[in-house]
Amino acid sequence: MSLFGDGLDAAVQKAFTRPAPKSAPARMRYLVKQLKGTKAVAQLLGISQRTVERYVKNQIKKPRPDLAERLEREVKKRWQPQIRAKARRQAATTGGIVIDTRARMGYTAPIGSTDEGRVRHLTVALPPHFAARLFEAQEAGGTDQRLQEIAAEALKEVYFQDGGRRAGSLEEVHFTDIEHLEFEL
Repeated sequence: MSLFGDGLDAAVQKAFTRPAPKSAPARMRYLVKQLKGTKAVAQLLGISQRTVERYVKNQIKKPRPDLAERLEREVKKRWQPQIRAKARRQAATTGGIVIDTRARMGYTAPIGSTDEGRVRHLTVALPPHFAARLFEAQEAGGTDQRLQEIAAEALKEVYFQDGGRRAGSLEEVHFTDIEHLEFEL
């Protein structure tokens, strides 16, 4: 599970104008249409082509839990691509992104300052260039660790340094032990 990647996806999914298909047969039909065939869907989900065909024909309606999860994830990943792209573009150019997190945060700073990490609950609006960096890293297949580094850098600049008005000597923010993480566009 990718905490940051899933969080970014959830934020973008809030922009959807129509709900994604709910039933397993409807989801299967959607994937067959998107991937242009039952064979591709079978390979994607790790099931037989015959099983995909039976879902499409409504002969099977209730998938086992692990298949249901994969099916939902693959449909949501492909649902409303234009709306998804528009929401990402807007966040990356004008709107920015809000991060709401409860995590342990500390920082590296010159000797004499309190750099001890502690659990903080922050809700911070990040400027568009950080939203753009997060989405670009996610699309490039960046790891959760990379997304976490970008978020830590953003929190350093926006929250701890307040855009350059304070803590100018702050070197690095440590963002660990994440209890809660949510993004909002």
